Amino acid sequence: MDTPFRSGFVNIFGAPNAGKSTLMNALLGEQLAITSPKVQTTRHRISGILTEENYQIIFSDTPGIIEPNYKLHQKMMQQVKNALEDADVAILLHDITQPIEELEKIAAMLKLKVPVLLLLNKADLLQSESKAKEIAKVYQEKFPQWTVMTVSALRQKNIDQIIPILLTHIPEAPPYYPEDSISDRPVKFFVSELIREQIYKLYHEEIPYHSAVIIQSYKEKPDIHIIRAEIIVSRETQKIILLGKKGAKIKQLGIAAREAIEKFVQQKVHLEIFIKVRPKWRDNDIYLREYGYN
Repeated sequence: MDTPFRSGFVNIFGAPNAGKSTLMNALLGEQLAITSPKVQTTRHRISGILTEENYQIIFSDTPGIIEPNYKLHQKMMQQVKNALEDADVAILLHDITQPIEELEKIAAMLKLKVPVLLLLNKADLLQSESKAKEIAKVYQEKFPQWTVMTVSALRQKNIDQIIPILLTHIPEAPPYYPEDSISDRPVKFFVSELIREQIYKLYHEEIPYHSAVIIQSYKEKPDIHIIRAEIIVSRETQKIILLGKKGAKIKQLGIAAREAIEKFVQQKVHLEIFIKVRPKWRDNDIYLREYGYN
């Protein structure tokens, strides 16, 4: 008897910096979602599609759950709300080194109505395996209706155990996407994200949080991709910091971003980066729509 094909949506929720993007990349075996030790790295809901012989799982990496301070944050939390509505299974990711009260607060906000796999991430930071099991037992007693596991997304510990658990809840259905699809987002989106990832890596304090990246043009030629990108910031002083002394910092950013994009598109890239100041863009509906935060 043939194994029935299963297809469904698994959405990943959790606090900022719990490791959601690292987890999705590990599950897909692809670097789709950008990662950073800084909080609020993920601003968009990003889908990654995993297709195997008998199943297709569409994972969604969602922004970390926060109290909104700007319209940008409100848009981010709306994406979390949308993800709640179409999940067949929810992965709730929690940093095992953080207090259980943080997870309780998020669980109360989400009100999850689908099967939940609670992954206690960063277990590699604990002193011993027995300590991880001890903590997992506390969470399992607190949330008896959920499946609880300890993992390390960064070290890929216990990651191979996740898919079999998810498949017990994924419905029988034909695939939603062609088997060679890896995401529902266009290449331009990932290019802008790769540039933004370098901003998180190279700059500190408020710069990453006040920056947006827009791809103004993307031309694919047979031997090279020509990309023009704009970095949007809130203040002139931030533009000065981005540029660095005699433009050294923006040059460093451009080189790092180009290398990351070339690795992603598997092609030579010519990248031009410009900086534009748009005051209070994070609270401006027109700018937010223009920058893709619909």
